[in-house]
Amino acid sequence: MKILVTRKLPGNAIELLSKKADIEIWGEDRPIPKENLLRMISGKDSLICLLTDSITKDVMDAAGNGLKIIANYAVGFNNIDIEQARTRDIAVTNTPGVLTDATADIAWALLFSAARRIVEADNYLRKGTWPGWDPNLMLGSDITGSTLGIIGAGRIGTAMAMKSRGFEMKVVYSDEHSNDVLEKNIGAKKLSLDDLLRVSDFISIHVPLTTSTRHLIGKRELNMMNPQAILINTSRGAVIDEAALALALEKGIIRASGLDVYEFEPEINKKLLKLKNAVLLPHIASATTRTRSKMADIAVENILAFMEGRPLPNRVI
Repeated sequence: MKILVTRKLPGNAIELLSKKADIEIWGEDRPIPKENLLRMISGKDSLICLLTDSITKDVMDAAGNGLKIIANYAVGFNNIDIEQARTRDIAVTNTPGVLTDATADIAWALLFSAARRIVEADNYLRKGTWPGWDPNLMLGSDITGSTLGIIGAGRIGTAMAMKSRGFEMKVVYSDEHSNDVLEKNIGAKKLSLDDLLRVSDFISIHVPLTTSTRHLIGKRELNMMNPQAILINTSRGAVIDEAALALALEKGIIRASGLDVYEFEPEINKKLLKLKNAVLLPHIASATTRTRSKMADIAVENILAFMEGRPLPNRVI
């Protein structure tokens, strides 16, 4: 098989796969430009791609009729035109489960950083102007005993909520389905999105990006939140109207935000970059050595299963 891999990946999974297939890798440490992708995918049977790669109709056209499987190195797959893949009978797989805890951990890191003004305090200290202890210096938000709202109670949302037990937090969640794990283990209560926004001190988003979740949080929703609320997003950037969020933070409509994903990444709203009450990370939720290597293992395992005629372990379509 001829396989295109759109980025060098951690671990040794690709090296092992190269013993069984002809592999071409985009070797630069940046997203593969569209013109390079269109050229390199020509004649390939398989594709291992990243969430930064937009796999659209023209990409599939450029591949030709031989393309049979797309293994996405991510949980979400909104970067792939699923309907086009389905029409062409191209299998699509993802890498679920393995990054659950790593992503939930980063959501907590963002929550603590935004609540206790960690980044702001670090920058202040490094300027060398700290005169000493001050009872009014860098006052933040209490975490223990507060209310945590989870939007999207899937794997990652559930892990995020379960990690709240050490902080004696009240947990509410919004989801299409009831979550027995959260309700039985930590007494979480299922609410409508509007009610969750009204009562939560901290709100953490864990939904996939779909037509119904795009700009799920916009001006209306931000204005419903507690003025002391802190909004965390580790899902997909376009779930939040970024311009509306920047304005809400600037005007004090909500207290702070912690973001790992952005609506138009790698571009970020210029207002967000200037705000002290916005903690910003460069999409690193799954960035641990073990997690990123395991993601490569899973992507390769799906390719190997296809090559050997076995059921695909993580088939999306």
